[in-house]
Amino acid sequence: MQVFKSPTETLGDLGAQAAAKLIAAATDIALVVDRQGVILDIAFNKDDLALELDGQGRWLGSKLVDIVTSDTQLKIRELLQVAIDRGSTGWRQVNHPSPTGEDVPVQYAAIDYGRDNRLIVVGRDLRQLAQMQRRLVSAQQSMERDYIKLRQAETRYRLLFQVAAEAVVIVDSTTETVIDANPAALALFEQNAPQMLSSPFPSHFTGSSAQAIINLLSEVRASGRDNRVRVHLANGPRDCDVAVSLFRQDNASLFLIRLSSYSTLPEAGGMKATGMLANYFESAADALVITRYDGRILKTNLAFLEMAQLGTAEQSRGESLDRWLGRTGVDFSVALANLRQSGSIKMFTTALRGEFGGLTEVEVSAVSLTDSEDQPSFGFAIRNIEKRLPAVAPSKRELPRSVAQLTELIGRVPLRDLVRETTDVIEKLSIEAALELTGDNRASAADMLGLSRQSLYVKLRRYGLAEHAPEGETSNE
Repeated sequence: MQVFKSPTETLGDLGAQAAAKLIAAATDIALVVDRQGVILDIAFNKDDLALELDGQGRWLGSKLVDIVTSDTQLKIRELLQVAIDRGSTGWRQVNHPSPTGEDVPVQYAAIDYGRDNRLIVVGRDLRQLAQMQRRLVSAQQSMERDYIKLRQAETRYRLLFQVAAEAVVIVDSTTETVIDANPAALALFEQNAPQMLSSPFPSHFTGSSAQAIINLLSEVRASGRDNRVRVHLANGPRDCDVAVSLFRQDNASLFLIRLSSYSTLPEAGGMKATGMLANYFESAADALVITRYDGRILKTNLAFLEMAQLGTAEQSRGESLDRWLGRTGVDFSVALANLRQSGSIKMFTTALRGEFGGLTEVEVSAVSLTDSEDQPSFGFAIRNIEKRLPAVAPSKRELPRSVAQLTELIGRVPLRDLVRETTDVIEKLSIEAALELTGDNRASAADMLGLSRQSLYVKLRRYGLAEHAPEGETSNE
């Protein structure tokens, strides 16, 4: 702080009244406090500030630290201590509570004027500054919200530009070069983005059509009204309808050009064939399913919905086919791996699980459906083969399955089911052989097998050999 160089000569013997007027005029708030911070005298330069802060006259005799908000009390303590130690302080901003509920910001500095251990604390009203700061923050937040809305709108229009089925090209009205083109336009001109961008737009049409495009752009540029023309593309004998609109962006005039190729419409015969194929897909007796590369279902027919016990096609769309196809989840993974590797599978035997527990023996054939995408789709034909299975009644003495038959069941039937089935067959054959060797003597057969007679009777009934058990014990477990 810089002080007067010769205050005695310039100010003379300045009295207390003159000093009080000078201090009150120079600041918004002036306080005389003792070293404990107790307010001994007060002066306000603004009546509205005095009414808001000390309208009830409670400041006189109070401690300065008690009339500020709790979060700024530490600043007041530091202010008084520095004034006592150094004689004067810098400015510190504190807040006073107000009856209106909104804190009043005040900037204070303290001076030890060397009399009776008293300090003079002067303050500046910061209400206008705080109001300007709030307006600035509000304006900044409003700008941020507008910027977010603008960015979201730009994202939506960019997404619409990219996914639109109609070919759209943005062309500079001065140079007639391509600035931007959506994927549909790139596909129509059969070019990639680096080739298309910055190229002259009329160069993508045949000679006479290129001149028609130049004339169209000149007419729209001059009149500002939309117009259209039918021209031929340079990459093939195809007619194309070109509609041009003029708009301004960033102080520049641009053309919005929409193109519709007539060759994209199918011929009448093709439409009829497509309709017949769609009808076949829906009404085929075999279940037909089209999946993505990862096995998730895109489309199914009614036969699949019936076999899978589903009510509508929406229940299956987007789900993985192995939710219904395959006994253990291994079948479908093996089939999908072979399909990806070889491109087709034929007559793969497995089972199809219904939504409500039904199990159907099926035969699956599938093929890879290549298209313009990097990863192909797959088409599955699923046929119910339960009606093919011979309905031959089992013989009295059924031979066990061969090793080849058991091998075919691996991956389709859990191991514990295979072991249980094999054990039951061997146990039944052993009991039948023991009965034959003993002349149908149950007691001797039980001794030969190492079983009690009661256990033998239980097994006889279990395997349908109850005719060998005595009548009095057939119901006794």
